[in-house]
Amino acid sequence: MMISCGSLIRILAAETRTLMDKCRSSRKQHHWLFGRSACSVLLAVTLTISLWPHSSCAITLSHADVLRIGKRVWQNECNGTISGLTAWNEGEDFASLGIGHFIWYPKGRRGPFEESFPKLVNFVSKHGAKLPTLLLKGADQPCPWNSRAEFLRAQHASDMNQLRQFLAGTIDLQAEFLMARLEGALPKMLAEAAPAERPNVQQQFERLTRTPQGCYALIDYVNFKGEGVLHTERYQGQGWGLLQVLEAMHGTSDAGAANEFARAAKATLIQRVHNAPAERHESKWLAGWIRRVNSYSGG
Repeated sequence: MMISCGSLIRILAAETRTLMDKCRSSRKQHHWLFGRSACSVLLAVTLTISLWPHSSCAITLSHADVLRIGKRVWQNECNGTISGLTAWNEGEDFASLGIGHFIWYPKGRRGPFEESFPKLVNFVSKHGAKLPTLLLKGADQPCPWNSRAEFLRAQHASDMNQLRQFLAGTIDLQAEFLMARLEGALPKMLAEAAPAERPNVQQQFERLTRTPQGCYALIDYVNFKGEGVLHTERYQGQGWGLLQVLEAMHGTSDAGAANEFARAAKATLIQRVHNAPAERHESKWLAGWIRRVNSYSGG
């Protein structure tokens, strides 16, 4: 899989259309998307990309490599279990589905975090996967279970069993979807970063893509905590996504990139917990988050 300057622009165009098609409530603070038109946004960012000195970045992974990383993400999110492919975590307002625990909101519910399950459904459908009856209404349909209690009561219902079988049968496509999300992350991060930060963000991203361990770190973290470009995914003005981790890195050695990324991710997540509203009690998750980012270390 390769990303060139032209590919970045095409990916950005596709992502812009996707964002404009989604319910806007989760992105109210991301006001640049809602200016005069999506075309003006795309033109401005495309022109900016064309001025960046090194706007090409190649990511080359075999299907086997992508699948191997996907299975590591599955282990991180679901302990590698089939039952873990359909979850609704306590204290959350959405279902978490698939190897990446992709978010699916019920009807009328939108939180600060990006909804990713409908995008997964659209991706696997376009790649030939047969959808279960539950998902035939279209990729943008809401989660049919309106609460965690309702979701748990349906664990052995026909629809839930079909959904779980579908997710278990599309592990390879879900892994490819994770890779596709990473491929689309760089142009979004460069568009969001301050101009002075863009060369360093791209340099750090490229350092990581040149090693298998770095690719795993990027793919897992962008799925785990997002690109860091949504203003709704911030506490006290500070984000915790991939962009913020890359901005905290300043090394140059490919060999040390994964270790530096792990350290920067740890510091970023500790800062998130420090900034989080007290009622969210995010400290209870920190130890698990740290274990996860420690797996990025290259030794």
